[in-house]
Amino acid sequence: MKKTLSIKDIALEAGVSITTVSFILNGKAKEKAISDFVTKKVEKIIEDSGYKPNQLARSLRTGNSNIIGLIVEDISNPFFAAIAKMIEYKAYKKGYKIIYSSTENEVAKAQDLINMFKSRKVDAYIISPIKGIEDDIKALINDHKTVVLFDRDLAGLNIDYVGVDHFKASCDATLALVEGGRKNIALVTIDLDVKQITDRQAGYREVLEKHKLFKEELILKIPFSQSEAETEQQMKELFSQNKVDAVLFATNYLAISGLMVLRTLAVKRDKDFEVIAYDDHIVFELLTPQVSAVQQPLEAIADKIIDLVLSRLSTKEKKLPQQVIFPAKLILRKNT
Repeated sequence: MKKTLSIKDIALEAGVSITTVSFILNGKAKEKAISDFVTKKVEKIIEDSGYKPNQLARSLRTGNSNIIGLIVEDISNPFFAAIAKMIEYKAYKKGYKIIYSSTENEVAKAQDLINMFKSRKVDAYIISPIKGIEDDIKALINDHKTVVLFDRDLAGLNIDYVGVDHFKASCDATLALVEGGRKNIALVTIDLDVKQITDRQAGYREVLEKHKLFKEELILKIPFSQSEAETEQQMKELFSQNKVDAVLFATNYLAISGLMVLRTLAVKRDKDFEVIAYDDHIVFELLTPQVSAVQQPLEAIADKIIDLVLSRLSTKEKKLPQQVIFPAKLILRKNT
């Protein structure tokens, strides 16, 4: 097997300096007045040798890694997986690669990930944050790093943020159930003190209190890390012990688990029982009857995140942080 050449080997074979090879590798041939003949000769040797530059060493020389770090709650969550895929695609078209990982809502893990991305010399950070890492994000900002938060923001941080009006979306979904004649509307949510989750509960509560239909016992908060079996058992108790005639699920993965429980309990989704799930999913369209859902504008969110990141990276001029809030769309599907 042919030995892969080093940058020094390439320079010797081409009869040029290591610096010249470095300029060509970094796209600065024209800027440094290197002839087309020399450039093509070096590029041919690079292509034939299979040479791959050391990304870390290159970032130390140029100050840019062309890598963006993406930190989310759980990359297996359909919402985050979809956002990550779109961000990765859009970033790649602009010459950037994405490395991503999950915090599992653990502060220590989130801090470790930020430090790991620092060591990789990433150019920017896209973070769906959790409470407890405010100082870590402030440190990045003080170090003049590009940081964009999404999905959830943190109080006290004057920073770029892209999100959705979760409060209004939850209000709209709950009101649709009320206007449909539902009297005992449950909320199944995650027991997390993060804004996008608390806003969904607040919207649900406000509408029901306004219509004098709020019942505290119809709110089920599921611990984030508990087992699927425990979650299903809690849902069975909620649906069996209360005269629930509608339920709003605060996430689509909770909705999928809940739909399985409802099937086990032989509860039919018809004129007497209705379901709305937060965050649409292909499963909801495939079921019979279909499931109504709150749909977040995933592509618009991903587009805006990348636009903000690239605009910050392309200029040294300090710009005021942007807070971009998109509306969600309520998709009401026939229940019978």
